[in-house]
Amino acid sequence: MTLQRIQAMLKKEFGQIRKDKRMLPIIFVAPVLQLIFLGYAASLDVKNISFVLCDLDKTQESREFVQSFTNSGYFELRYSTEDYASVGEYLDQNKVSMALIIPHHFGNKLLRREQATVQILMDGSEGNTTAIVMNYTNQIIARFATERITKIVGDMKTLGGVTLESRAWYNPTLISRKFMVPGVLVLILLLTTMNLTAMAIVKEKEIGTLEQLLVTPLRPAELILGKLIPFIIIGFVNVTVVLLAMSYGFDIPIRGSVPLLFGIAGFFLLTTLGLGLFVSTISHTQQQAMMVGMFGIMSPMMYLSGFVFPIENMPDILQVVSLAIPMRYFLVVVRSIILKGSGISELWFEAGMLLGMGIVILIASIVRFREKLD
Repeated sequence: MTLQRIQAMLKKEFGQIRKDKRMLPIIFVAPVLQLIFLGYAASLDVKNISFVLCDLDKTQESREFVQSFTNSGYFELRYSTEDYASVGEYLDQNKVSMALIIPHHFGNKLLRREQATVQILMDGSEGNTTAIVMNYTNQIIARFATERITKIVGDMKTLGGVTLESRAWYNPTLISRKFMVPGVLVLILLLTTMNLTAMAIVKEKEIGTLEQLLVTPLRPAELILGKLIPFIIIGFVNVTVVLLAMSYGFDIPIRGSVPLLFGIAGFFLLTTLGLGLFVSTISHTQQQAMMVGMFGIMSPMMYLSGFVFPIENMPDILQVVSLAIPMRYFLVVVRSIILKGSGISELWFEAGMLLGMGIVILIASIVRFREKLD
């Protein structure tokens, strides 16, 4: 193995990437678009919940109750009706997500210090959103009831009981974007390095240049290094771009060590490059390589890694399968370093798993790739 031949291979690879008008947008434009779309669109926060009001009481108390919803910042009063029978039509026609019905004598019952009842109807077609909306309504109603009791008996502390003081560490405002954007970094790194590695090698097969390289003095190890090193560099460039966009575009500060993040990202790159090599050995066209990479590797990784769905909510068998997903460990590393400021003392297990899995996957893929070359 000589450095001169590797340098010649790298020069050829970078020249080929620069001249490929289809690959350049995938390398540099697609990651930025993914970051923008997923960063802003893929939000788990539920806001601007439209509802229809059916206030059959029309008292000062009922108006105060409605204001507790509209002033919360989560609910938006879209329609108002006095016909209880027509409330269901607003939900059936997807005009609103919720209906709030205040019955007759609501205010009188409150003034007489009796139990008052309201009715809330929700569109349950989106289960996760409905669960969040129900939690919002329960909190608003509980706060309204507490305020009413306070007006009657005075300070609640004189009655005894428990006062809750909660605080969310690392993401006090509970904005889902701060949870999603670091995960997008992992997704972009997986996409750009694995798919592009596989497609670049398969392209050599399609146009016949791979066979031409085999008759040159290049050894298989030099050929493989020449193919992988450019995408290692591209991977680190994408990490840099995403971190800059995260800090200055999304206002998400990096609390931990950036060199540590780059170092463990290198471990993750071993797995993605190895998977790219493996895909190239079982694919005959670039389209096939993209489909195999997307549906055979990327989709399972996204679903089983905890990128969107919590691993704890999965069936036991899938939780066991997720232990073999490298993306699972890198997601923990990225979110811990960026949001928590964790160091290697907290992340040594994830780093070790990524390094071990990366070495095994890369070596196995190289062996299979060399068998194909032979």
